[in-house]
Amino acid sequence: MKPFQFKQFTIHQDRCAMKVGTDGVLLGAWTSLEAQPDSILDIGAGTGLIALQMAQRSMAEVIDAIELDEDAYEQCVENFEASSWADRLFCYHAGLDEFVDEIEDKYDLIVSNPPFYSEEVTSGAEARDMARQNTSLPFDELLEGVSRLLSPEGIFSVVIPFKEEKRFVDMASALGLHPRRTLHVRGNPNAPFKRSLLEFGLGEAQLRMEELTIERGRHEYTEEYVALTGAFYLKM
Repeated sequence: MKPFQFKQFTIHQDRCAMKVGTDGVLLGAWTSLEAQPDSILDIGAGTGLIALQMAQRSMAEVIDAIELDEDAYEQCVENFEASSWADRLFCYHAGLDEFVDEIEDKYDLIVSNPPFYSEEVTSGAEARDMARQNTSLPFDELLEGVSRLLSPEGIFSVVIPFKEEKRFVDMASALGLHPRRTLHVRGNPNAPFKRSLLEFGLGEAQLRMEELTIERGRHEYTEEYVALTGAFYLKM
């Protein structure tokens, strides 16, 4: 499998169950860095894509990632080491529960493109199914971990299926994580919303809601999508 070449870094992904996709690129591009976080954590890093986007976009001294799958972890480390920001990037081979128990530091920004499918799905490839089913990182476990790892003024940024948004927000609110920004994403003007990008903080705030359409037609990207992701994709 050929590596995925971005403008400022390369992603090797032949040993990762979940390949580079629109969800991850969107989250890495949309996540707010206005507060200039010093420390960032990517939960369930996979190839390391989002952490690398954070390194490209920010001056954060510490950009940590955690990845449970051994093959994905090793590939993530290689992608980090091959980048221009290797000195700021570090990946832990761990599950979120053990990471939370061992780490005393709090993070200014936490990002996650978690496994999605709450219904049982099977593609015949066990590693891919594990990466895609939220049995390997249930939303409640993710949110519990975030609530313990986030600094008081920090933000949490996540991408989930649109249909799961209300349940996810309710679970987050019960842990004191309140939505600040949402971005509802659809593939084309006639398609239903498929993804929700959500930003949470520990205090209640005015909610800003936006929408994004990716394409007007086949491979005809909207100006908004190009403006959001153009710093990363080679052909934009």
